[in-house]
Amino acid sequence: MSATDLFSRSLSKVRALVNAGERRPRAPSERDMERIHQQLQECAESLGGEVSTRQRAARLAETYLRLDDAGRRRFLMMIALEFGPDPAQVGKAHEAYQAAVGSDAQWDAEARLRVAMRSRRLRILTQFNAIPQGVKFLVDLRADLLRYLPEEPLLKPLDRELENRLSAWFDVGFLELQRITWQSPAALLEKLVKYEAVHEIRSWDDLKNRLDSDRRCYAFFHPRMPLEPLIFVQVALVDELADNVQKLLDIHAPLADAEHANTAIFYSISNTQDGLRGVSFGNFLLKRVVDDLKRDFPKLKMFSTLSPIPGLTGWIRRKPDEVAGVLGSTDWKKLAAAGIDGPASPLLMNALTGHGEWASEKRLPRALKEPLMRLAAHYLLHVKREGKPLDPVARFHLGNGARVERLNWLADTSSKGFAQSMGIMVNYLYDPDRIETNLEAFTSDGTVDSSASVRRQARS
Repeated sequence: MSATDLFSRSLSKVRALVNAGERRPRAPSERDMERIHQQLQECAESLGGEVSTRQRAARLAETYLRLDDAGRRRFLMMIALEFGPDPAQVGKAHEAYQAAVGSDAQWDAEARLRVAMRSRRLRILTQFNAIPQGVKFLVDLRADLLRYLPEEPLLKPLDRELENRLSAWFDVGFLELQRITWQSPAALLEKLVKYEAVHEIRSWDDLKNRLDSDRRCYAFFHPRMPLEPLIFVQVALVDELADNVQKLLDIHAPLADAEHANTAIFYSISNTQDGLRGVSFGNFLLKRVVDDLKRDFPKLKMFSTLSPIPGLTGWIRRKPDEVAGVLGSTDWKKLAAAGIDGPASPLLMNALTGHGEWASEKRLPRALKEPLMRLAAHYLLHVKREGKPLDPVARFHLGNGARVERLNWLADTSSKGFAQSMGIMVNYLYDPDRIETNLEAFTSDGTVDSSASVRRQARS
């Protein structure tokens, strides 16, 4: 076994022990930090051959994994502050370039300037790619970095370089689309349970139901992370536009005939790697999945989501004046009849912050339905930040060319569903004939395509 393989096995063991809590990360002493600085210096100088490079990177990764949170922050700050480009070399190269502009030596001077500006941080980061688990290590390292960034703005240059490097390594051309089934490796199925971010997978029966013959699950993988899905989408093959996620996920519901289904419902899309924030491949996943489904099921005519509206209740709580302006006199009469006399009404606030107990009452749901559906339509179509929808799920789907097709009342009656959107969910429709037009309009001026029914709901 080579030294590199030994280090790789050691790296796996350290990661497993730390994750399992069997080995407590420790705070580094000043002597430890001096040793870490020396290791970083050796990586930055890139001395020796390929084997030496791998060994250095593996040793440095193992050192990092053994550190506690404060130690990791100091580690990253050291890279950010002490291993950037040399200002003196950059200045000298820039001066030479300016002097050479217009002469035959201009292009050589430009090349030397590029070399001078190449950060030593980048040399350090690139070396991790040489070890078997190096790519996953860097993704996890950036997840740590993003946690520290709000309090440590000096980490921004390091984050920018790492994001650019990961964007290149995770270009969609390198990713592999795979279907996940009940026969997939157990380790992979456990990852689905762990990473599911939209609708919690509560049991193995629940998972098996989501992978049954009338369902599909697809994920993007990177060749260097074969058992780590980067993003996955769960699909239900049905006969009509879905309007209730509990019915869709009911493990006791009879199987649908997938061969005769005319609608594909994307009901959960989960990004799995925090360290890949800003590296976008969700839109490519949906396009690839649509093509795959159309090939396997020619009768499919409609491709839609059943999506949460995660920012709705937060917006209603934060913007009572805007809420008051959206609702009309008829809405307020209905709400007043149920005891809600304004956007700051305690009864309304309790409903917004509760777990949906109000849905089992007789009067309150009837009073809330039309006003809340109007607020949801207004929120999706008109509430924006920097010209794009405030709601992150809306921003994702509309940014991929979808249309706001339909709002669904009490479509998610889980505690999470009530907490984020009063149980309201939305269908985003992917119409192959309109996707490109919608995408162009959305990208150029933020235009949101929507059905006539949703536009009517949004009018006050």
